[in-house]
Amino acid sequence: MLVVNMFEAKTTLSKLVEAIESGKESEVIIARHGTPVARLAPIPSQPVAKRIGIARGEFIVPDDIDADNEHIVALFQDPMP
Repeated sequence: MLVVNMFEAKTTLSKLVEAIESGKESEVIIARHGTPVARLAPIPSQPVAKRIGIARGEFIVPDDIDADNEHIVALFQDPMP
């Protein structure tokens, strides 16, 4: 764990962030007048959700799935006076 003062953190922020990203440092403590006041730490990575094919094999698409398309479109159209 690296401890840096406020001035050093301001002037070397990009290097501190790079150290966190690369794993060289697990966290950086920022101190003001020798007193720790903040922590710079990595954000846990979020798993990427896969959308395409997520329900593959869960249901069977019927052959007549498009049979009622015209009726459905008509339900959303304004009636003509």
